[in-house]
Amino acid sequence: MAVIDGNALAGVLADVLGPDATVTRLRCRGCGSAGVVGRTSVLRSAMGWVGRCRDCDTVLVTVVETPHGRLVGLPGARTVGTPGA
Repeated sequence: MAVIDGNALAGVLADVLGPDATVTRLRCRGCGSAGVVGRTSVLRSAMGWVGRCRDCDTVLVTVVETPHGRLVGLPGARTVGTPGA
């Protein structure tokens, strides 16, 4: 499975985080580093998407496709902020 960057999450997160979700700032619960969604390491499978911290590999973002829509989780994000925050 190929690892891609967080820009691949732009479309799937737009409904939750806004039209340009890749610039949403996340602070990692694991190591405390801060960065934008577009900087995460993303794995895509038939079950969904997983975005991990590039510094410590903590799972920051999960997206699961269901018949009823998308389920988005931010299990490893200590904080979530808009650009400039």
